[in-house]
Amino acid sequence: MRQQTTYPAYPVERPVERTRSTRGGAVVGFLLWLVAAPYFVLCLARLLGLDGSHWVLVAAVSLTPYALPLGAVLTAILLFTRRWIVGLVSLLLTVLLVTVVAPRTAAVARPNSSGPLLRVLSVNISMDHGDAATVVSLVRDRAVDLLSIQELTPGAEQALDAAGLAQVLPYRVFKPRPGAVGGGLASRFPLREKVVTRPTTAEHPAAVIDLPAGPDVEVVSVHPWYPVGPRGTEPWLRDLAGLPSPDGSRVPRILAGDFNASLDHSAFRGLLNQGYLDAAEQVGAGLTPTWPTDRRYVPAFVALDHVLVDNQNFVVESFGTAVVPGTDHHAVIAEVKLVRG
Repeated sequence: MRQQTTYPAYPVERPVERTRSTRGGAVVGFLLWLVAAPYFVLCLARLLGLDGSHWVLVAAVSLTPYALPLGAVLTAILLFTRRWIVGLVSLLLTVLLVTVVAPRTAAVARPNSSGPLLRVLSVNISMDHGDAATVVSLVRDRAVDLLSIQELTPGAEQALDAAGLAQVLPYRVFKPRPGAVGGGLASRFPLREKVVTRPTTAEHPAAVIDLPAGPDVEVVSVHPWYPVGPRGTEPWLRDLAGLPSPDGSRVPRILAGDFNASLDHSAFRGLLNQGYLDAAEQVGAGLTPTWPTDRRYVPAFVALDHVLVDNQNFVVESFGTAVVPGTDHHAVIAEVKLVRG
């Protein structure tokens, strides 16, 4: 009988199960990237000022305040699922967005001023669709001194006159045009027309206000071409670049209108960097939306309408919005005071 050889038993090493570096698997990772990629593009376009290169980026950047909650949730999920590098990048970008958006909710300290107060109303009257009687009522009720109108047509001018605009604001520089390219200024005080802008796609009426007390004030009714359309961003950028820069301490200047731009668009921020103050931002209302107002199920979500004043000659006292039936914009109303009389 053959003897069976036996060998000593050795412990068998079992393969060590490695802890998975991420949670959720490939499907979750793919879904997170579907959200993270456009969020990162939006952040970089906003932070690096790349939005003017394409209308898609212009539209995306206008949603910056609403991207913050998305970024916070995305960051939390990325870190929870142990996607550390992408999560930390998302955290950094979200923190940077907070630093540019949060200050709009805090009022800026205003210096004392002894100069006269000007009440400025700006409204995109949407050609013949805006309710002229409401505009004139706002002028009366708010004791408006200066009215800036965009998309002023001959029909809208007639409607404003029929509603009694000339009785409350007797001085005007109107350039009514068919379509959405007309504009106008109406004032309680005498106006002298003045050309202060380079040629623009739509009318940008400009004038000097002869105040009874205080220095003369230059004002421009602003309405650059819209950037989300078949013409692309070039006319929009050109129109914004053609606006006059602040004139230092020499001539007080006001820009009021539908800028087709928000505080998140680099071309608009360029005006602020030159020395203009945004009235809404100055009083902590920089997130107040003004467009669109004619959608049944979509509330206004972006601030396109602004009153800008040069920072050497004005302080902002108040800012608000008002509803004008028939138009797709809220009217904006600002009280600004000259630093000196």
